[in-house]
Amino acid sequence: MDVRVGDKLQMKKSHPCGTNVFEVLRIGADFKIRCTGCGREVMVPRHKCEKNIRKIVRESAGSEQ
Repeated sequence: MDVRVGDKLQMKKSHPCGTNVFEVLRIGADFKIRCTGCGREVMVPRHKCEKNIRKIVRESAGSEQ
């Protein structure tokens, strides 16, 4: 799965604060993700995180010159 730092992940299950969108801060054997609702940061094993991703939202780079 092609997940990059800075991507927003829409997950199958929501965070206790009510949102289901997380921002990727770090990738490796574990993903460090931040809840976009409350700002909580958590480390999740890669296989568990990839299994629960519903959609990856990428910010388009715009006009790079």
